Amino acid sequence: MKDIYLRFIALANAIEGKSEALPAIDATAKQLLNVIAVCHVQGRSMTVTDAMSLNSIASPATLHRKLDDLRESALIEQVFEGKNRRTKYLVPTQVADNYFARLGLLMKQALGAA
Repeated sequence: MKDIYLRFIALANAIEGKSEALPAIDATAKQLLNVIAVCHVQGRSMTVTDAMSLNSIASPATLHRKLDDLRESALIEQVFEGKNRRTKYLVPTQVADNYFARLGLLMKQALGAA
């Protein structure tokens, strides 16, 4: 199992380094993107406030900058739900969906090589 996971990491690093699968963002922003995407796929809308409280990832100031980086890289967008215009929800964009789909294919490839 260790070899499968390490092969997956090697493949993922290869696509991140030489393609447009993921715009240039750092590891902290990637970690934040992962959390936003998981919440979204589980049907739990994450607010900006929720994201800013993820102390295990970084400080609120850093998280705010990373949200800006993700938004500027077109990986997330902020949307309003219903008539409440004060609460912004974070959702992955098609660019992020394409990136995660590509990672899924790489995972399948790594498992197939086992």
